[in-house]
Amino acid sequence: MKYLEPILEHGLLACALLSVGTTIGIVGVLAFETAAFLREVPITDFLFGTEWTPLFATPRFGVLPLVSGTLLVSTIAMLVAVPMGLLIALFLSEYAPQQLRRIVKPVLEILAGVPTVVYGYFALLFVTPLLRGFIPQLSAFNALGPGIVMGLMILPLIASLSEDAMRSVPRGLREGSFALGATRLQTSVRVVVPAAFSGITAATILGVSRAVGETMIVAIAAGQQPRFTANPLVPVETMTAYIVQVSLGDTPQGTLEYRTIFAVGMLLFLGTLGLNLASQWVRSRYREEYS
Repeated sequence: MKYLEPILEHGLLACALLSVGTTIGIVGVLAFETAAFLREVPITDFLFGTEWTPLFATPRFGVLPLVSGTLLVSTIAMLVAVPMGLLIALFLSEYAPQQLRRIVKPVLEILAGVPTVVYGYFALLFVTPLLRGFIPQLSAFNALGPGIVMGLMILPLIASLSEDAMRSVPRGLREGSFALGATRLQTSVRVVVPAAFSGITAATILGVSRAVGETMIVAIAAGQQPRFTANPLVPVETMTAYIVQVSLGDTPQGTLEYRTIFAVGMLLFLGTLGLNLASQWVRSRYREEYS
């Protein structure tokens, strides 16, 4: 047994180093190709330009249309997923009987196993025609339908993780609140939710990351038309959808047009990293205020 322990220790170390090395390799490739791209395109034109037509005869490399499309679809998704996910988590954690919870939670998590391409065609062929019955000016390809469907896709993730965070709140906090005369609703909103805030924040951040990185739904139903707009009724293109478009093989490798996918990927990586750093700051600040 004493010979087995060093082997396990070195095996675990190798796994850790492999994950770190993979991350460094990904960042290195993105940084190298992005630097090559920025040697030909000024960074100000890339970050602040409002026209994205890198594959046209007269190329423009302003990434703001892709950023606005990503933020628009992700915002719609989170407006759907966060309120519904928290309400579902609150119900499962504080109100649902144990037997009902055992049935509802697995059924809810089945949604997480549906392929995203199915969600994409569901948005295109069902949700968008349904919305056009209420909003005649809605385009056949738009940001609203994919955003709503993306919110439904993220819903199980936020609901499940938030429910786990609420369930981990010590029973004594609830009993102390009841002893002071609080109702179940007051205890849930004013005691359980603040105590589980860090877990809820983590669930929300994971949901945002999933929304920002989602590809197939927006590639199928959003239209793949880079447009700098906040109007959810018109076609848009996200950063991930553009990467898919260029990666199909029509653009020669090593060209400036091909390097745009690495520049967009680096921007996507930095945005996600900043989002996670901000969430850690919010969690630490919240703990200081409520400690």
